[in-house]
Amino acid sequence: MKIAVLGAGNGGQAIAGYLGLTGYDVSLYDIDVPKIEVLQSKGGIELEGRIKGFGKVNCITTDIEEAVRGAEIIMVTTIANAHRAVAKSLAPFVEDGQVIILNPGRTCGALVFKQTLTDCGCTKRYYLGEAQTLVYACRVVENGKVNIIGIKDEVLLSGLPAADTDYILEKINPIYPSFMKTDNVLRTSLENIGAMFHPCVLLFNAATIERNEIFWFYRDMTEQVAAFIEKFDAERLAVGKAYGIDLLGVNDWIKFAYKDTEGDTLCERMRNNPAYHDIKSPSTIFTRQLTEDIPTGVLPIMELGKAAGVKTPLLGSMIHICEALLGQDLHTDGRSLKNLGLSGKSKQEILDYITHES
Repeated sequence: MKIAVLGAGNGGQAIAGYLGLTGYDVSLYDIDVPKIEVLQSKGGIELEGRIKGFGKVNCITTDIEEAVRGAEIIMVTTIANAHRAVAKSLAPFVEDGQVIILNPGRTCGALVFKQTLTDCGCTKRYYLGEAQTLVYACRVVENGKVNIIGIKDEVLLSGLPAADTDYILEKINPIYPSFMKTDNVLRTSLENIGAMFHPCVLLFNAATIERNEIFWFYRDMTEQVAAFIEKFDAERLAVGKAYGIDLLGVNDWIKFAYKDTEGDTLCERMRNNPAYHDIKSPSTIFTRQLTEDIPTGVLPIMELGKAAGVKTPLLGSMIHICEALLGQDLHTDGRSLKNLGLSGKSKQEILDYITHES
């Protein structure tokens, strides 16, 4: 089986390396020419940590047509901000029957991807899935070498439309049995836990980061910041409830995703989670934990809440404060209801849209 991996960042290199190590015909695509040249010289990915070994990657390229030609599964592992651009590049080359999985979709990634493919005139019968999070906690040590820090035991996945979920899982579960069926992409979208963790930790440590003082991103968690995260997360839970979805709170989610984590409180579990143990702070506040997680995570959760009549003052405040902190507009190109094609739709119309073929 040929599997294409689109995006050669942390997750993309980890997935491509694992697939190569386990004997699949793998292609790896990225637009970063110098990175691709380094990977081509190595011929694959060296994995260390929880998974060890060298995974051969048969095709490493900046040509997306070459990467996806004949692939049964396409794993999209780019940052969420790039989903629209990737879908636009992919649209002319999609083949009937291909399974496309966003790893992860963040919030409403599948909606963005599907809308873009449609806008670009793609009429092939493909199967689009959205994972709630990345299977691995991982970091690139150097291009061609990835440290697999942790492997999630369970990752929710849904198709768009939801009727396609069973077929997608039939294809991917022999490779990644941790993917689990869930109701629809609204659930995978609203289970975007990174959007709850990352901006809070970044914002309350902004001065430390700007002083270039490295800290452990999760291991140095404090009780008060953890308590704030739970209040922040309560608004996400309220949005889910409005759509009839009982979401996992942040504390329960850690135990769900990493079953060997010890501790009772959120602070204890974030400090004790083995998969989080060696993750360091970023070197700048201009990082994906804000520039990606706000427009593709916090914003669409707030917008879905707005459509359902749910007030989200902390989510809204986080967006405005981070825009002021960074001096950037995180709204215009973010995942607003308008940009998701959901503007003017009622709560029930949104549910119908994600459940049935549009």
